[in-house]
Amino acid sequence: MTKLEMTLLDLLREDCRMPLEKLAVMTGATMEEVAQAITGMEEKRIILRYAPTINWDLTDTERVEAMIEVKVTPQRDRGFDAVAKRIYRFDEVKSVYLMSGGYDLLVLVQAPTLKQLALFVSEKLSTLEMVTGTATSFVLKRYKEEGVIFEDEKTDSRLVISP
Repeated sequence: MTKLEMTLLDLLREDCRMPLEKLAVMTGATMEEVAQAITGMEEKRIILRYAPTINWDLTDTERVEAMIEVKVTPQRDRGFDAVAKRIYRFDEVKSVYLMSGGYDLLVLVQAPTLKQLALFVSEKLSTLEMVTGTATSFVLKRYKEEGVIFEDEKTDSRLVISP
């Protein structure tokens, strides 16, 4: 990857709506070079999507999120990839990671209600023949995601007066 591409990735991660003109000024490249670099990264599937980070707690949307530690038996000649592919195809699944440590996969899931999430675990995930165990942890509150802090940190801007 070029230095321009790496810089663009950092800038777009901070604000994916930044206009080409501003990206060009910030990188010292021309708008055409920036546009070509971004298009190239999209074609190579380095950039997969542009998405906002949303604080769902401030909306009227009801949703339950959980992280599920999954122990699996990998398939011969396909390893964990086939298992992960089978799991990530479910609509409730938002992310799947291969992990080191006490479990094999970390699955991030989301559903409108606790009951629907529980049904996903008991009827879809746990019934897969390669899944040997699960441990579910529910997200109670998000403090920071994708580098964005959710709580409004109010700072005291008054000057300190010392005796």
